[in-house]
Amino acid sequence: MSPSGGGGAHGLAGRLLVALPALEQDEFRRTVVLLLHHDDEGATGVVLNRPMPVRVDAVLPPWQEHVSAPARLFRGGPVGLDSALGLVVVPGDGPEPPGVRRLHGALGLVDLDADPGTVSRAGSGVRVFAGSAGWGPGQLEGELVDGAWLVLDAEAGDAVTPDPGGLWRAVLGRQPGRLRLLASFPADPSHN
Repeated sequence: MSPSGGGGAHGLAGRLLVALPALEQDEFRRTVVLLLHHDDEGATGVVLNRPMPVRVDAVLPPWQEHVSAPARLFRGGPVGLDSALGLVVVPGDGPEPPGVRRLHGALGLVDLDADPGTVSRAGSGVRVFAGSAGWGPGQLEGELVDGAWLVLDAEAGDAVTPDPGGLWRAVLGRQPGRLRLLASFPADPSHN
């Protein structure tokens, strides 16, 4: 599959959507979205690089000491902001730890009613998101054709990076060839 993800691409769960500089919609400008689900019915993901100025204990007190730095709640997207979703990095390919459902590779979905200590001991990083990003049938495919997103491979550490503000540049910077040049694209092109 090409990095652009071309039209008709299905089964992109576990991959990253990286907003191209042309995507200026404030909600998704310079975002990196981890796709959790993608099929003919639509797609769901979480924005990995939008920490909120809110500690996790404001909504889930038991999880505060178990989340990865920065220990903040992240805005996963505009859908369902009154709900929370947790991700954990679980190295290896053994059985699912209690309270975790493996999604893709080392990434797992956390049951936020589970014991935070058990989940954090099984993983190497936990992050909690308020809301998610969602696309209806064919909507994401249309945005890919329009050139709003790049579809790139995820690394497990992307979901729990200690530098979420630098994730957009970091993901683009590790790409081969010309894609790497996008990492240096100025936030305001008039300053170019």
